[in-house]
Amino acid sequence: MTELTGKTYDIQGFSVHDGPGIRTTVFLKGCPLRCPWCHSPESQEFKTELNWMKIRCLGLDKCGKCLSVCPNGCITPGDVETDAAGAPIRYPRVDKTACDECGKCAGACKAEALYMCGDDKSIDEVMHRLLRDKPFFDTSGGGVTISGGECLSQPDFTFELLRRCKEAGIHTAVDTTGFVKWEVIERVLPYTDLFLYDLKCMDSALHKQVIGVPNELILENCLKIGRSGGRLQIRIPTIPLFNDTIENMEKTGAFLDEIRGAVELIQLLPYHTLGVSKYDRLLKNEKVFVAEPPSDAKMERLRAVLALQGYNVRIH
Repeated sequence: MTELTGKTYDIQGFSVHDGPGIRTTVFLKGCPLRCPWCHSPESQEFKTELNWMKIRCLGLDKCGKCLSVCPNGCITPGDVETDAAGAPIRYPRVDKTACDECGKCAGACKAEALYMCGDDKSIDEVMHRLLRDKPFFDTSGGGVTISGGECLSQPDFTFELLRRCKEAGIHTAVDTTGFVKWEVIERVLPYTDLFLYDLKCMDSALHKQVIGVPNELILENCLKIGRSGGRLQIRIPTIPLFNDTIENMEKTGAFLDEIRGAVELIQLLPYHTLGVSKYDRLLKNEKVFVAEPPSDAKMERLRAVLALQGYNVRIH
């Protein structure tokens, strides 16, 4: 019998923004959406991926082991640049189109500038880590949040982790895009105390144009959770040129009216650029969305729209 494992990319303790109290958040890899502002692009792929953090690299003159260990010849000398101190330095150039993510270069990198993102962990391994933090959960009213990527894209692992947490008396939360089959959500519902549920945009055509999928399944699952007795914190990433309008907030509030009693909180999450550098680490030539973050005044105007509709609304 094969041991059940999940592909994680981080387990973060003392997390205070992923549900009530002090929490430990388990981040799983893999997501069916492609939000161009994603602050965790390393979470999108389901596989373990090679990353390169330039600031850590010693340069080929001082190290260069990555060149000799790559079995596919994906790493070659790059152009001479200038380091933070103004000295000349030659960095490696990695061709990700030929890379099979074997990790040999990361294993040879002294400075850990090259590193692999994505670990296969068993339920027992993750539970051992989570139970260390149980005293913090018990004293703060916190617990465990399973996030992603889209954690429900690894349904068996997420279900078993939630079940084990509830057996241990730990409050559970699932951070989800909602873009999964209802059967997956229905299975975890009895073991989930709170859903942190993303609602990005009420216009389905715009949702598909920007994110890659329409929003009908997401909206339908949100209503089903509320009708089935689930508790929800609605999260709205507030993105310039996409959904940061009075109209979108009014439509969101009207949509939630049917399950108003299940909605504990609406969080507005202002767009930020903290994830931009992570795209460079993934060594992919992707166009990244960059815009001016919304002002405090703009965020307050959007908050007021939902607050006037009677919701408990906070700006994250």
